[in-house]
Amino acid sequence: MNATSDVLDRYRTLGLHIATAESCTGGLVMAALTDVPGSSDVVDRGFVTYTNAAKVQMLGVAQTTLDTYGAVSEQVAQEMAEGALARSDADVAVAITGIAGPGGSEFKPEGRVCFGIAIKDHATATETIEFGPLGRANVRAQSVQKSLDLLLNAADI
Repeated sequence: MNATSDVLDRYRTLGLHIATAESCTGGLVMAALTDVPGSSDVVDRGFVTYTNAAKVQMLGVAQTTLDTYGAVSEQVAQEMAEGALARSDADVAVAITGIAGPGGSEFKPEGRVCFGIAIKDHATATETIEFGPLGRANVRAQSVQKSLDLLLNAADI
């Protein structure tokens, strides 16, 4: 089994549905989930909100949160996850926002990715991972794997 199949099988068994809110991964988590036949009974929808405007318009992220903390922050990841949950029929939503590279800054380096996991009737959890300057493709791939891990762990709550 792989992580994607494990997530889908676990959610199918529990009768739960998934939504995603993705920025730096550009829909790769949703692509991984929907690459598996039969995923439609678990996957509800995905939001690709690459720009700040999309985060505000599609997920309800507060402009003040973006202005205060920046798009790559746990605060924005939290609001993205909560927005995806509120705007879907899902039971669990995962959010990803980060700097895949190249580039970054002294304050927000390449490879910094913030995650949010929102579960109906539970507090939203957030986490930041410093993947480092692994290159764009590797940061995105690691972010997908982390998102799948978060989804799998969320099924146990």
